[in-house]
Amino acid sequence: MKTIALKPLASRTVVRTTCPYCGVGCGIRVEHHPDGPRVSGDPLHPANRGRLCSKGSALAETIGTEDRLLYPEVDGRRVNWASAISTVADRFAQTIAAHGPDSVAFYLSGQLLTEDYYVANKLMKGFLGSANIDTNSRLCMASSVAGHRRAFGADVVPGSYEDLDQADLIVLVGSNLAWCHPVLYQRIEAALEADPSRRLVVIDPRRTRSTERATLHLPIQVDGDVALFNGLLLDLAAHDMLDRNYVEQYTVGLDAALREAARGEGQWPVAATGLTRSQLESFYQLFRAHKRVVTIYSQGVNQSTQGTNKVNAIINCHLATGRIGRPGTGPFSVTGQPNAMGGREVGGLANLLAAHLDLDSPTDRDLVARFWSASAMVQQPGLKAVDMFEAVANGRIKAIWIMSTNPVDSMPDADRVRRALQDCPFVVVSDIVRNADTVALADVLLPSTGWGEKDGTVTNSERCISRQRAFATAPGQARPDWWQMAAVGRQLGHTAAFDYPSVDVIFREHAALSGLENNGRRAFDISAMADLDANDYTALKPFYWPQPAGGRGEHRRFFAQGNFYTADRRARFVAVSAPSTTDRTTDPAFPLVLNTGRIRDHWHTMTRTGRSPRLNAHLAEPFAEMHPDDARAHGIEAADLVRVSNEHGAVLVRALLSERQQQGSIFVPMHWTDQTSGNARINGLITSRVDPVSGQPASKSMPVRMTRFDAAGFGFAVLRNRPPALDADYWAIARCTGGWRVEMAWSERIPPLDHLLTMLDLPGLAADGAAHYADRHRRINRYACQDEHHLLGALYLEATPVTVSRTWAAGLLAESALTAGALTQRALAARPGESQPDPGAIVCSCLSIGVNVITAEIRRGETSVNGLGARTGAGTNCGSCRAELQGLIDEHQTLANAA
Repeated sequence: MKTIALKPLASRTVVRTTCPYCGVGCGIRVEHHPDGPRVSGDPLHPANRGRLCSKGSALAETIGTEDRLLYPEVDGRRVNWASAISTVADRFAQTIAAHGPDSVAFYLSGQLLTEDYYVANKLMKGFLGSANIDTNSRLCMASSVAGHRRAFGADVVPGSYEDLDQADLIVLVGSNLAWCHPVLYQRIEAALEADPSRRLVVIDPRRTRSTERATLHLPIQVDGDVALFNGLLLDLAAHDMLDRNYVEQYTVGLDAALREAARGEGQWPVAATGLTRSQLESFYQLFRAHKRVVTIYSQGVNQSTQGTNKVNAIINCHLATGRIGRPGTGPFSVTGQPNAMGGREVGGLANLLAAHLDLDSPTDRDLVARFWSASAMVQQPGLKAVDMFEAVANGRIKAIWIMSTNPVDSMPDADRVRRALQDCPFVVVSDIVRNADTVALADVLLPSTGWGEKDGTVTNSERCISRQRAFATAPGQARPDWWQMAAVGRQLGHTAAFDYPSVDVIFREHAALSGLENNGRRAFDISAMADLDANDYTALKPFYWPQPAGGRGEHRRFFAQGNFYTADRRARFVAVSAPSTTDRTTDPAFPLVLNTGRIRDHWHTMTRTGRSPRLNAHLAEPFAEMHPDDARAHGIEAADLVRVSNEHGAVLVRALLSERQQQGSIFVPMHWTDQTSGNARINGLITSRVDPVSGQPASKSMPVRMTRFDAAGFGFAVLRNRPPALDADYWAIARCTGGWRVEMAWSERIPPLDHLLTMLDLPGLAADGAAHYADRHRRINRYACQDEHHLLGALYLEATPVTVSRTWAAGLLAESALTAGALTQRALAARPGESQPDPGAIVCSCLSIGVNVITAEIRRGETSVNGLGARTGAGTNCGSCRAELQGLIDEHQTLANAA
């Protein structure tokens, strides 16, 4: 399908907006040019100061109308908006009338803007009468929310990004920051370079790219975090490193926390952590020696059945030493989605109310009901994400509205989620793309506006609220999510409550509620913004909450002088015990631990990043990263295909051997779906085990086995057009410059060439411009075809994994030739000529610089990342690949020393 560029808003040539990816919340500057928008980091935004990661840098490549959902549909038929809204409203009303309000649900997304979230919560909790509204932020941030509320009395991140510049010691726990939040990692790198006395500790079972600059890497075993931080707490007490004044003035519960920490292994949890006593001593000594300590944590902490306890074990150490609320100190939760925190601010989780009010509190429920003039105010918490889809599966929920997320791929027990939605009587999906696995299950499809087309606000990990601004007109009949929900609210008869002429009106209402009867009782307060007019909202600059009306303005840190949000204004030490059993539990049938997560250049289920040829060039197919010893034990070699399975399902992915991976566990990314690979939806293997406090799924560990896939043949193709379907036991497809690249494998035999050409939508052997090469002895088959000037496609078939350079072959699609047959002959050669060296696998996505180019400079004697940048350009744009450049330097040095 041809991509049509979105039309710019003619009156605005430069627009400042916010990135739609992770919770760093980077400011972006979009400048219109005749050939399309150009994206750069906004040097005026406090979150990134002009930096962008590879994903943010490639945003201009991900917008357009290809595969966009452009019109409302009901039961597969195009309808107008009035008909679609009427259908949704009528079916929800009928379901509630027949089965009660808890028979309906909303499932939201951290991709929504705060104003979208606000209207959704108002509609469901105030007027439909149910709290069955949850969000995919439950999958990444719920344990942090629960830990904050237990310790601080409110969901408050105490510090800011400025603390990363000022800390003497930074501890990364369960966070591959270099890949998942690259701009923050670059900020840490800059601080380390500015002051070499600063230290970085990385606590992670894997030796990730974030360990490249680490003073100490602790390869902790799964669920060893509580024991580790309990041991640290005991060590701090043993060395008289507790801040007794802070503890006595501002906290309660330390003695109970110390007693609980002393149980089991106590100060030296060697068995629980898998670490040596020497490693523990090194970590404890570093924590004691540096007063300015920031502990950053993310999904490796949160996504566990022990997630909330891990969060509180970390917070306990900061409270005990008073290392909180002061420059360069504090526990710091970094969020996975751009507006995970904004959603929490408006009650986006099933157990919360808007404005950080407590759904369990009758007083708070009454306050919100009065403010909204709610006709059916909810009285109790609703179902959290995992329980919500279980209720869909067992028929308790009979109508669900899914907005801007893809639960068929992202939820645990994903195959059961798919079956549940298939059987659900009424499913509404609001999205921007047609080709997503969840979209296929909708009874009603509603086209939403996407990044670059919608207006609103988002809140990042440091409590900074920024504007997302439109710089292009919405295609087709796409409408904002808040508009869709408000229209349903009015259709249901709640005209006054949902009469929103524009998004700024919603923001003002949200801000006013945050200050209502607050008087410092709640941390979240932006009531100073309640009187903004439309022009003020349009021009709104990034700001940090709280911002109370008539108050002293923003402040970046909380709790240096106590003033917590509990009943007595004191923080709570939470006594947590190391688990007697962990998520690592395996058995002979499933001897390996599966760990899922993200890679550097892709985002969630690739509905956005999959559009970018640059982002696909780094890692273009699903893989399982494993230790070489595990691979040998299972008869697996590099680039083999492996089946990873358990009793819930199986995936087929490429083997990636790396000593960075801890022996006994494997890592598989969560990005690939049925749109991009034949069988790689890894969340089909993850069960619905959750943290009992937060309800967050344990996506980081699952017992599995792996076996080598005994393929009879392999294929690789580069194609100008995407094929309509792929028929292979294994396949993976990715966009490249000028077209598509496809990996394939078959278990029995390679299909006949004419069948494959038909499948790949390529001309037959007799067509003009077609060329063929075969070597029957080596079982090699190659085909290529071009039109007058361009390659239409090339296909490589071999009995073993195809050895052609993917980067080079894909690059042929972007070339043109004046001589007939010139490109087909080059493609059949399957390797570049001497005048066209093979760049190798792409390391620097921004500038398309391959590993062969980089390693050549290392062999010539370059030993620094900055030096490689000067010689090759790698790492000089967004900087996301700098950790990998350092890794290549270190690997070369290791090999040289061994020789």
